[in-house]
Order: sequence, then structure tokens, then C-alpha cells
Amino acid sequence: MKRIFTILYIILPLYTYSQVDSSYISSYPQKLTIRPYFAYNLFGMNSETPDGDKSYYPNNAPIYGIGISVNNTIINFGYGYGAEFMVDKEYGKTKSVDFQIHNYGRRVTFDIFYQKYEGFYSDDQKEIELYPDLKINQYGFHGQYVFNYKRFSYQAAFTQNEKQLKSAGSLLAGVGIYQTEILSDSSFLYNGEHSFSNFQFGVSAGYAYTWVLGKYWTINVSGTVGINFGSEKMSTFGKQQLEVYPTVFPRLSAGYSRTHWALSFTYVGNITIPSLSDESSISLLSGGIEFAYIRRFDKIPFINR
Repeated sequence: MKRIFTILYIILPLYTYSQVDSSYISSYPQKLTIRPYFAYNLFGMNSETPDGDKSYYPNNAPIYGIGISVNNTIINFGYGYGAEFMVDKEYGKTKSVDFQIHNYGRRVTFDIFYQKYEGFYSDDQKEIELYPDLKINQYGFHGQYVFNYKRFSYQAAFTQNEKQLKSAGSLLAGVGIYQTEILSDSSFLYNGEHSFSNFQFGVSAGYAYTWVLGKYWTINVSGTVGINFGSEKMSTFGKQQLEVYPTVFPRLSAGYSRTHWALSFTYVGNITIPSLSDESSISLLSGGIEFAYIRRFDKIPFINR
């Protein structure tokens, strides 16, 4: 218990209010924000072997939902089954659990991934190949420190809770942890095996910049490049020879924001390489794309009258 309080003592000050340059960043006065959104979770794998290259994709449906933010605390409710009409059954059936959290604090941002996909297809040879027994599980955490937090706002770019008044950017530094598991009964084969496991831990650095275009438009581009060290499992990390893997974390956003409403497009990507050798490699792409309408309310209904 003492260790938990020590960790909270170190981390919580990074999330509390920090003084900012008011000529660069301003806050919206509204307490309640509602954001209907349409999103698509990205996930795919590319395998390179001496026998050739192949890409695998899930046949998953888009998601539509609604997010509610009260005093900068965001809760999203998503629903994907209603968009099944947008899925081509020719590409097979995918079962998935894709849970992602993207938190944009003043000084610290973090992303959490919990992704489990079963059922993939490949159409690299212009013929659809189905892999119904292929399972890919990825769990990960990526955190970043924003150095120029007084003049650069990630919240303005990705959650629309603040407004970037002047163009600004910031250096980023972070850490990441990833666990990957690939399982197949028979359809998938990599280096003579039907299963594969990899654990990685590493550091990253990058840069983010927001362009303010006129009074209402903003565009943000950011990305980090990292070096990870990994082994087959977490339990063998440090006990076996460590392998070195690159990783890339790109982000993009575009927004049009007025006093009481806004439109937003965001893209968050994560590219990891759980296997890399002279003859073969596996790379994973995950993340998401979201289109949202944001409506801000001066009063909370049924509470402030």
C-alpha cells in the first residue's frame, strides 16, 4: 500500500492544473460536452518470410457511439453491431475485443491497448484467403511527456476541451510496453510454428505541432519513434538475449471549433514489430480513426437550473 501512495504522489502532480501561457492556450467555460462519433478500429499484420510477403486483415465493422465529458473526464460508449451491413461477408467473420484509451493530459499523455482478434483474411494474390482460426492478441501501454505544455495543448488537438490560439509544438519523450500473442490451429505458419509470443519494453522520442489556421481551424501532426528491447515472454525478459525492435507512433488531427460546437477528425496509429530477423519479420499496425461532432453545454441538464 505504501508503494501505491508513493507512485500516486509522483504521478498526480503531472495531471493537476499547470499554469499555461494564455496567449497560446485558452479553456472553454462549459462543464458538459457531448460528442457523437463514427469510428473505425485499425488492426492488421504483415508477415515477411523467404516464401513471400503477406498481409492479414480482420473483417470488422465500423463503430458509432457517443462520448460524454464532464469537467474534462471523458467516457465513450461505442456500438459496432449496427454497422454490420458495411461488412462484406466474402471476407469471412471476425470476432474481436478492441479496447483503447487515449488520454491527453497537460504534461503527460498515455495510450492503452487491449486488442483480441480472431478470424482474418488476405487478398494479396488477388484471391481472398480466409484464416478463421488465426488469433492475434496485443496488449500495450505508451506514455509520453510533453515538454512545452505551457504553449502546446494536446487537448485542443484531440479532445477539443481547449483552444490553441497560436501555432506551437513540443518535444516528446516516452516509454512503451507491449505483449503480442499469435495463435493458429493450422492455417497460419511462421518459421515452422503455428504460435508466436513476444514481449517488449522501450523508450521513444518525437515531436508534435499544431497549426492554427485562421480563427477556427487547427491541424495537428505528431509522431514518436522508439527503440524496444524484447524477448519471448515477460517472464524471460532479462534472462534471455534481448532483441532490438523499432516502433512508430503517428497521430493526426484536424478540427473546426466554435464556442459551443466543433467538428473533429483524429487518427492514432501504433506500429510495432514483434519479430525481426534477416530472413523474416512480423509487423503489426493498430489504432483508430474517428469523426466526431462536439457540442458544449453551459449548464448540466437536471443539475444546474
